Amino acid sequence: MAAIKVHGNPLSTASMRVLATVYEKEIDHEFAFVDMRAGEHKKEHFLSLNPFGQVPALEDGDLKLFESRAINKYIACEYAVKGTQLIYLDSKKMAITSVWMEVEAQQYDPAASKLGSELAIKPMLGMSADTAVVEENEAKLAKVLDVYESRLAQSKYLGGDCFTLADLHHLPTLHYLFGTQVKKLFDSRPHVSAWVADITARPAWLKVLALQSQQ
Repeated sequence: MAAIKVHGNPLSTASMRVLATVYEKEIDHEFAFVDMRAGEHKKEHFLSLNPFGQVPALEDGDLKLFESRAINKYIACEYAVKGTQLIYLDSKKMAITSVWMEVEAQQYDPAASKLGSELAIKPMLGMSADTAVVEENEAKLAKVLDVYESRLAQSKYLGGDCFTLADLHHLPTLHYLFGTQVKKLFDSRPHVSAWVADITARPAWLKVLALQSQQ
């Protein structure tokens, strides 16, 4: 029996975030596809896992979790001895990594997700992007990436010398943004560009993309 069960949809950025962690940790798992077009995420069974009706959700024995970043912290800690070490055991190094995990969630993701919605998701639905929203969030993202460029000039990865959750959490939004005009914001910053090339080439991430392509 699989050690853990991930309920999600591989098109969802939050689900992709958890799947990347599962693959990095090389954990035996079951992926339970949630058909969001059919509204499965709003049905009673799924709501018992996540009362907000959003993917993903995780089951590990009697433990049930939702919120992708919280799930990833649990996986990285609970399965620390398996696969890639996505956290530091040293408290000071982990404190620095935690700062950059917060930066991703609080500074990077709001602008990146909004841009992904406007420039990647809306066109897939036959809708037009809101130019004003795009311009506003491109400016916000550019400021964040300026900070990243400075950080990555001093450190190979955001959290330190090793790939951690602070880096991994960016992968889903990067995937969608790199098919849009926003790619130029990353390409124009050499250290950011090198970092993106590094983390998006990881075998675990390529497995996530392979799973997505099957849907």
